[in-house]
Amino acid sequence: MNQIDPGTPTWLAARNDRTAFRLLLEHGPLTRSKLGALSGLSKPTATQMITRLERVGLIHPVGEVSGGRGPNAVSYGVRVDRITGVAISIVAGAIQAVVVDAIDGDHPIVEIEAASSGRTPEGDVRAAVGAACEAAGLDRSSVSRVVIGVQAAFSVDGDELSLTDTLPGWPAVGARERIEAALGLAATIDNDVNLAAMAERAVGAAQDAASFALFWIGDGLGVGVDLGGVVHRGASGSAGEIGYLGVPRAAAELAPEANDLTDLLGGPAVARLLGAAGRPLATALPRLAEDDVALASLADRVALAVHPLLAILDPAMIVLGGPTGTAGGARLAALVAERIDPADHPRVVVRTSGTGVQPVLLGARQQLVEQIRDQLEADISLAG
Repeated sequence: MNQIDPGTPTWLAARNDRTAFRLLLEHGPLTRSKLGALSGLSKPTATQMITRLERVGLIHPVGEVSGGRGPNAVSYGVRVDRITGVAISIVAGAIQAVVVDAIDGDHPIVEIEAASSGRTPEGDVRAAVGAACEAAGLDRSSVSRVVIGVQAAFSVDGDELSLTDTLPGWPAVGARERIEAALGLAATIDNDVNLAAMAERAVGAAQDAASFALFWIGDGLGVGVDLGGVVHRGASGSAGEIGYLGVPRAAAELAPEANDLTDLLGGPAVARLLGAAGRPLATALPRLAEDDVALASLADRVALAVHPLLAILDPAMIVLGGPTGTAGGARLAALVAERIDPADHPRVVVRTSGTGVQPVLLGARQQLVEQIRDQLEADISLAG
């Protein structure tokens, strides 16, 4: 990036242009007059900012606004075709993906079957990007980056994956490097529950929490730990892999056959609680909210599982997410809260996830929006 000396006219112009660009991202299309009013700068300066941003291809005219007397004013908006990304969530047997642009516009979410054999990280991502772009009617050439949520632990420093049961064909080391080399895309890989925790902090139940633990309950278990707005990943990226934790003695009365917390709360265990032993969890969960006996039994198990989180992390909030946590709703959260001793944890609250049905993709989207905007803002400095 070119170095611009602070205080020079070029530096001031780049600073003003970044301000204008952020206002257009925040407010949507604006006229010169409105941009000047929002930025606190004069209309001539706003005109100069728009001219420079249009020249480097970051904005373009998108319509006209009637101002009463005189000609209509042209409104300008951020170009969404300059740089895009694709958010990807890889689950057992399937890949979900969606195109992401600078204004976080709505694009169709697609789901494709993962290849039955011969899978590779670059092959999975190539298929996801192609399907997402086709659904959005977008040229693949505008995609510059991807954020990928995986059901595994990922170490950023070593480009290392572990606990990769749902990623056949993905190597233990070098998956990100292979994706970037084969596809020419900047790639970010992260644990799916960590991405869901980011979404929870941004738009979900934990927006105002000082700290929280997102307890993901589905076919498998996981925890996303947010400490003051920062996700804690651990030294090797495997923080939060709670499903492998052995059950406490108190669990013997609830599930004598359980050896670890996945045995206690994973998909097969919850299906049995709902009288659907051997059936997929997704087919059993719709009845959970109306089954008081199953809810009470599930709350007993969840309370046992979150006890280590409370003892070690002492978070301000526990958020119940994943398919089972979401299906249990506010009633499950209330029952779990009743089972937490207020003498030991007087300040913790328990909530249900508020991020909807695609929290992993939502977290990946938010990361991509930030990355795309940073990349576009870098063009302003380069133009200066």
